[in-house]
Amino acid sequence: MEKDHRKRDAHDEKMVTVAIHTYEKAHILKTILESEGIPAVIHGIKMIEPVIPGNVRVRINESDLPRALRIIEKVDFTSPAGSEEQTETIHEVLVPVDFSDYSLSACEFGFRLARDVDCSVKLLHAFFTPFYPATVPFGDSFTLQTTDKDFYQDIKNKTEREMESLVKKIEAEIAAGALPKVDYRTVLVEGLPEEEIISYSKKRKPTAIVMGTRGKNAKELDLIGSVTAEVMDGCKTPVFAIPEGAKVRELSDMRTIVFLTNFQEREFKAFDIMMKFLKTHPVKVYLAHIAKKGDVWNEIKLSGIQKRFSELYPQLQTEYKLIDQNESLEETLEKFVNENKIDMISLSSSRRNIFARMFNPGIARRMLFHSDTPLLVIKGI
Repeated sequence: MEKDHRKRDAHDEKMVTVAIHTYEKAHILKTILESEGIPAVIHGIKMIEPVIPGNVRVRINESDLPRALRIIEKVDFTSPAGSEEQTETIHEVLVPVDFSDYSLSACEFGFRLARDVDCSVKLLHAFFTPFYPATVPFGDSFTLQTTDKDFYQDIKNKTEREMESLVKKIEAEIAAGALPKVDYRTVLVEGLPEEEIISYSKKRKPTAIVMGTRGKNAKELDLIGSVTAEVMDGCKTPVFAIPEGAKVRELSDMRTIVFLTNFQEREFKAFDIMMKFLKTHPVKVYLAHIAKKGDVWNEIKLSGIQKRFSELYPQLQTEYKLIDQNESLEETLEKFVNENKIDMISLSSSRRNIFARMFNPGIARRMLFHSDTPLLVIKGI
């Protein structure tokens, strides 16, 4: 979490970042917080890297954090009033791209997944432009140099050229036989990536989202964390997170998968969704629960779940494992992954409020920054 120290009323006051938005949305949130008696400031824009989102922060006093988070949780910028969601899933794999090397890894996985589940591919890029009219009032904490009136168009043109370059690479890969020939389209949208991806998912309901990550090389630098983590927390669509260093780049090549369970009913639905992706691929699934050693009921429950899945999927090879957590959760799971040559970690997750995500991040979010093993996160609801 980003913090700074400023002198105010003759004593040091700690401030924390609670949200990262475009200026317009940050200004709305600031107004909402202040209407509830919570002082807020909008902090900083870096004009050196204007296409990188996350430079506009809403910051508050640390003492106001618990109350502010309860208010923020009710503010949803991804579902505009009056918008209607589709009721049917479209046969499409959504692949958000930022033109990095690790988003190319996502393209590879996404195209092969689309072939296997008979879908098209949508390549989506969200670009951020801090372009504001001269009439926008800025407080003392917000500084912006004069921008050229063509600044927005320059950013848009640059983004279009980068997408064209990506398409050329994909076409070359298809022509060489390295990627399957599937129907695909591209779309450019303006806004913060996590918001636009979640909004698209709500409206279009794609079959799956495939996102690239840096894996072990990632650093969670701020409160919000990575775009992939926010998408996994914020949408109901199954999300495949493919680290740049992943050894297996194709779902049909995965032979050993661990499905993590906490004995929740929603996990049965999530497991069924996972099996629809795997289809008839020969795969072994470990049903695993991570816990401190000593609870005999955990093993009994795991055995019961394995029996149920064996009846539902007689062709599937399953084995249950009670993973003893002697170290941190990340280290415990990574050790299991290495010892059992796991190709993918799969789990169901429920929507958790922002307070819970900040102070007790889930397994998926934590593994994003700790492992080079692909993740499949399914809401299961």
